[in-house]
Amino acid sequence: MTLDIQVEEQAKPHWSKATFRSLRHRNFQLFLSGQMISLIGTWMQTVAQSWLVYRLTGSSLLLGTVGFASQIPIFVFAPLGGLVADRWNRQKVVIGTQTASMILAFILAALTLTHRVTVGEIVLLAAMLGVVNAVDIPVRQAFLIEMVTRDDLMNAIALNSSMFNGARIVGPAIAGILVAAIGEGWCFFANAVSYIAVIIGLFLMRIKNPNELEKNHSALENLVEGFRFAHGNAPIFALLLLVGLASFVGMPFSVLMPIFADHILHGGPQALGWLMGATGIGALFGALTLAARTGVRGLARWVAVSAGAFGASLVIFGYSRWYWVSLLVLVPTGYAMMLQLACTNTLVQAMSPDRLRGRLMALYTMMMAGMAPFGALFAGAFANRWGAPFTVALGGAGCMVGACVFWAYWPHLREAARNLIVASGMATSDTFKQAPTVGD
Repeated sequence: MTLDIQVEEQAKPHWSKATFRSLRHRNFQLFLSGQMISLIGTWMQTVAQSWLVYRLTGSSLLLGTVGFASQIPIFVFAPLGGLVADRWNRQKVVIGTQTASMILAFILAALTLTHRVTVGEIVLLAAMLGVVNAVDIPVRQAFLIEMVTRDDLMNAIALNSSMFNGARIVGPAIAGILVAAIGEGWCFFANAVSYIAVIIGLFLMRIKNPNELEKNHSALENLVEGFRFAHGNAPIFALLLLVGLASFVGMPFSVLMPIFADHILHGGPQALGWLMGATGIGALFGALTLAARTGVRGLARWVAVSAGAFGASLVIFGYSRWYWVSLLVLVPTGYAMMLQLACTNTLVQAMSPDRLRGRLMALYTMMMAGMAPFGALFAGAFANRWGAPFTVALGGAGCMVGACVFWAYWPHLREAARNLIVASGMATSDTFKQAPTVGD
């Protein structure tokens, strides 16, 4: 017995190897290294753009309007992005979307640095970037399966989220310093230049087994098929509803962050950068927590608990009037938010047939990012009338209610979820023989 235990312990991989196992794939290494640079620039632009709008207008309503304009195209066009992901070469599509994003960033930088920028132009460019992201996000999510093996997909999703949130730590902090020192325009310019790294990485990839393109039916039939599959499979539908709720009532707290940084916590652009960075620190650890896992058992329970914790953290943040308390509470806020999103992404991909992966990732994108503009517009208008603290706290309470409903309803969906995971090839039925609570 002692010998068996020793052999098992020796065979168990070190935690670092388990956490970063998908980096053994060259294509994923190239993708992640390019993303590391590009996403720092993206977060720099996000913070700088919010501060620019707030500096020009001082209006919470216009902050919400810009957030609405940047994300409503994702809700409208994400299904088409999923269709593109299942019918076109994903590598070429991502190269095209990243190039378009770079061009838009250069335009915004030029307008700002020449002091010609107006709120109307910011809204227009934000909407155009939203259209690009409506295609880019689902295609990139579906593209991960082509960079790694099926066994490493969950880890790749988690590491991709880790990189996203690592950039969220560095980018806002840099943006806060640059905005205070030399203005918003140079943040936009740095973001435009950062896209070059990810584009080069995409060109250097060698995809041996690209996805089989869906050409058997018309585009409209393919589009409807994705909606029918999600609606007809209750576990996927429930996960999408919960992430949509969190996106609508919870995520808009970031849109209102300039108000907290300035009027409530009496900081400035640097305070805004640190507050966003604190959220990113928590989100980074949330993604790394998922990366260390090697299976899907218990992920639905994680979804429910993290959604509830996200809501509770927002309630505390909403009513905090002390800078350091607000800064600290944003760490668990980011942790819970990212854990819910990453676990939901993993479960939906685990239950998705390969031929529908792009379209189901598009629906996830609609709920995750596409509902946010409605929430941003609502939060901006509500905060204008009732104040940002009450708006954020109310959204947190909504997340907690949604988490409780999901927790109560999921046991009825567990068996169906297990069957979908087995059918997709992400696990075998033997995997679950000793795990009757999979997805609990």
